[in-house]
Amino acid sequence: MTLRRTLPLLALPAAAALVLSGCSTGDSGSGSGSASADGLSIVTSTNVYGDIAKTVGGDAVDVTSIISDPSQDPHSFEADARTQLAVSKADVVVENGGGYDDFVDTLVDASGTDATVIDAVDVSGLDADDHADEAEHTDEATDDATAEGDEHGHDHGEFNEHVFYDLPTMAKLATAIADELGRLDPSGADTYTANADAFGTKISDLESQAADVKAAHDGESVAYTEPVPGYLFDAMGLENVTPEAFSEAIEEGTDVSPAVLNETLQLFSGGTVDLLAYNEQTSSPETEQVEKAATDAGVAIVPVTELLPSGDDYVSWQQSNIDAIKAALDK
Repeated sequence: MTLRRTLPLLALPAAAALVLSGCSTGDSGSGSGSASADGLSIVTSTNVYGDIAKTVGGDAVDVTSIISDPSQDPHSFEADARTQLAVSKADVVVENGGGYDDFVDTLVDASGTDATVIDAVDVSGLDADDHADEAEHTDEATDDATAEGDEHGHDHGEFNEHVFYDLPTMAKLATAIADELGRLDPSGADTYTANADAFGTKISDLESQAADVKAAHDGESVAYTEPVPGYLFDAMGLENVTPEAFSEAIEEGTDVSPAVLNETLQLFSGGTVDLLAYNEQTSSPETEQVEKAATDAGVAIVPVTELLPSGDDYVSWQQSNIDAIKAALDK
């Protein structure tokens, strides 16, 4: 968790204040301590973090999630004056970090806010070095031509920034949010802590379910169009065999070479994998070919998303993901 003192606020159109309420995901509540009459203000990069912040803060917080629309890509999102204004008024900002939502850092640096910035990647304690052994092993098994064709210099096992699929990290994040809200609003500290603990109990149940999947399917091979569910796969003991050059190209919106695409398609025609996780928020001719190859081969397809589906909270969302993966593997 980092506390950033930032640059002077940029000039914003007066009309921005009139439309700001359109991005709020939480109702106003009564705060205390340093909380305003309208509650502490939390701005989060996506509705995933907005839901967790609201779960911890309850009625004492107003939460604004910058991205809630599945058509918006956090990797390339460009904020407007309304978003800038929300950040400038925030008491707490929650971001994913790790390069996933750099627009948040840009907004914080430009807004003049004294808000505490909670970075989920920092909170996670995860590090790219944790995957070094996996990277070395996978690279040895990768065709030299494929490795040379990755013009972006990504290695197998590169740090996966999608930490919102890492269940222990989200429990830690809830605790970090509770700690900061308790600092800002001491009279509500016990409530924030209790809310975070209750959330953590639900996360522990999800972790137990993931461990059960691992007990039944440890070592089974899976593929994905992007590394979005990677941490959940790891918790289930599943081995991702997707060519790194394919998933990285899809994630970055760059061309997939014919050789890499062919290597990916052969995973399904050759019966190598038991499941394909398909990122519903990103579609391209290459991912559609992969989806068709999986369908033709009778390989189960599990849709995954980077944002909360309508009507879901974080726990129900991940419960649905676990249920879908388990059902696919049990077939």
